[in-house]
Amino acid sequence: MKGVRPVGNTVLLCAALQVSAALAGDAAATGVVEAARPDTGKQWAFESTPAWRDEFDQPGPPDSSKWRFQQGGHGWGNHELQQYTDSSHNAFVENGVLNIVARKQKRQGMDYTSARLTSNKQGDFLYGRFEIRAKLPGGRGTWPALWMLPTDKVYGEWPKSGEIDLMEHVGFDPGRIHITMHTEAYNHRINTQRGATRVVADAMDGFHVYRTDWTPDAIRGYVDDQLVLEFPNEGSGPKAWPFDQRFHFLMNVAVGGDWGGKEGVDDNSFPATLQVDYVRVYPLVGR
Repeated sequence: MKGVRPVGNTVLLCAALQVSAALAGDAAATGVVEAARPDTGKQWAFESTPAWRDEFDQPGPPDSSKWRFQQGGHGWGNHELQQYTDSSHNAFVENGVLNIVARKQKRQGMDYTSARLTSNKQGDFLYGRFEIRAKLPGGRGTWPALWMLPTDKVYGEWPKSGEIDLMEHVGFDPGRIHITMHTEAYNHRINTQRGATRVVADAMDGFHVYRTDWTPDAIRGYVDDQLVLEFPNEGSGPKAWPFDQRFHFLMNVAVGGDWGGKEGVDDNSFPATLQVDYVRVYPLVGR
């Protein structure tokens, strides 16, 4: 999300890798779910029961033991137009769903309000299977994101310590889901960004599962269990692969910005709501 940009001429890599057929059967019986086979030939597996999760079953504010609000209206590195708040008008749980709502509403010099939630220091993970089931807002100028950032920034500030985007969507290109990885070697500022897209025509009308499988060998991004992006660990060091440290979740709806506002903002799009049904983390077996 930080410094995010259009993916450009990315190529879907679904044909490069197939998910093991053993997702059921023996794997279920042993309590683990098999990961896709990396190029090394090693078979990684994930636990079948989440070790960290939020099902958003308790109405009211988001669970403060899992989430905290990041607030401010300074553009967030992308010239965004919203003021992030901790208001119940911008984030609340209702009917088993978390709602993150961007509104046309003046606040502290900004023309829009929204919310940005993070699990930093409350949900931090090294490797695993990460699933978020969500329904996206539509409308020109909206920019919802489900993503992850490094907790400890072992290799320095962005992009040196990496970024994992499970899902990004810009309202001026409805239904096109972006999955992207950012590192010092691979990022948009030097035209080397690694990402891929998939069109999900009803992404704004229904819930879909945005999933990332993260192992020491590769990070793979999926939509509804269909592989969209494979980002392998090429073994050349942290400039290309800083993903050997803890990361945490972020969920937000930005307004405008360098990418989200590329074709302007339609005020008729607001209020614009990102709905999240659940967030689940399945540990990598043996880690």
